[in-house]
Amino acid sequence: MQSVRTLVLATAKFGSKVQSLKASRQLRFSSTFSSTSGFRAVHSSEVKHQGPVAKPKDEEKQQVVLVNAIRDIDGSMITIGTSTGEQHQYPSVWLRDNCQCPKCFNTTMQSRTVDWKYFDINIKPTHVMAEENQLKLVWNDGHESDYDLNWLLERSFTENVRKEWMKQHYPMTRISWGTVDFNKILKKYDFNDILNSDATLLDWLENIATYGIALIDNTPPQEDQLRRVADRVGFIRRTQYGEEYMVKHQPGTSNLAYTSGNLQMHTDLPYYDYKPGINMLHCLVQTEGTGGENQVTDAMHVAEKLKREKPEVYKVLTETPVEWCDIGQESGYSFHSLYRTPVILNDSNGDFLRADYSQQQRDSHFSVPLDQVIPWYEAHAAFTEELYNPENTVYFKLKEREILVFDNIRLLHGRKGYEDKPSNTRHLVGSYVDWDVAYSRIRVLRKKLRGHIRSHLSSTPVQKCT
Repeated sequence: MQSVRTLVLATAKFGSKVQSLKASRQLRFSSTFSSTSGFRAVHSSEVKHQGPVAKPKDEEKQQVVLVNAIRDIDGSMITIGTSTGEQHQYPSVWLRDNCQCPKCFNTTMQSRTVDWKYFDINIKPTHVMAEENQLKLVWNDGHESDYDLNWLLERSFTENVRKEWMKQHYPMTRISWGTVDFNKILKKYDFNDILNSDATLLDWLENIATYGIALIDNTPPQEDQLRRVADRVGFIRRTQYGEEYMVKHQPGTSNLAYTSGNLQMHTDLPYYDYKPGINMLHCLVQTEGTGGENQVTDAMHVAEKLKREKPEVYKVLTETPVEWCDIGQESGYSFHSLYRTPVILNDSNGDFLRADYSQQQRDSHFSVPLDQVIPWYEAHAAFTEELYNPENTVYFKLKEREILVFDNIRLLHGRKGYEDKPSNTRHLVGSYVDWDVAYSRIRVLRKKLRGHIRSHLSSTPVQKCT
């Protein structure tokens, strides 16, 4: 539920000068801080320029919080203080850089147009005024800027707002899981609903972003159906194996996936700098005999477990770079792909970002100091053990007309070996979509269907699967 806050502006001091404010003017604005959730759910503005904020319908039922002052520190920092003790500070240089006036920001292109060749990073405000729900600043170069108060609060530099915005956008909220959780988190969607319903498409994409895996059922049994799904998201990702690739036994192949043997747990294309994010496998023909089961493990869950229980192993896996390599030929195209990265890569906050792992595509070149080799192999063995630990991994056999969709930079996947028969040749079609494209589609659909771009998880506490 939205809360209404009342802003009361007091006199602000700029160095030794006191500039006039419209003292005690009350400004009403709404914010989306949830008082019931386990964390504060804060959404960013759907567009970079936001108009006046609508007055809540049930205002008398809303909680009222006072913002009791706006003050300045030597002109370099403006602070909005609330009666609840919150402090929202905004550097003057940031405020001027993000002026939303037509001279500084193009609302049609949604682009900043401030020319930094002539920008003064020491710029300071000389006047502060308040009108309606707008904060107005006059700068020492004579330029005037207006800021919607909601717009400012959604861009607060406070830690909780920054972290929550990052959770929703980079790369959106993710929840790790183990074997015991799998049946609870795996959702199945109808192929035609994905193609015809934006609401279903959004739910499907959010589910993949959150848990890393989903199924699509009732898919027509033709080889080109993944392209139809990819087109609903944005567009397909082409790799050295083409836009669609056939996963079936191919004599003389240079790719282990195109054999009928066991396929060890791996991520696809770890030898790429920019890796395909979403992997899709459409089952056209499944083996009638034993084998052919898919295997998946959430590397995020394994990484969190190692970080908690074996921090020295985790440290090695996140700090030791490994060479990943793929040499071969596909459809007349010869390739030699090579990339160097640790098995586990963290983001700037030290949280899990992605995994790169493929025993079959790990190069014999290992360009690390000699004293790091054995510790890495020991850590690699511990990681592999957890990948195949029954508490972490699941097996299931895709049915014909099903599409398995999963996060290629988070989930590791493999396959049990099988034996083809003349009348029954296992045949899957694979394809990729980039996460950049999928995230863009999620934000567009959220704005279209919900009027905002917050996650469907933002109104309730996010609980890790156990």
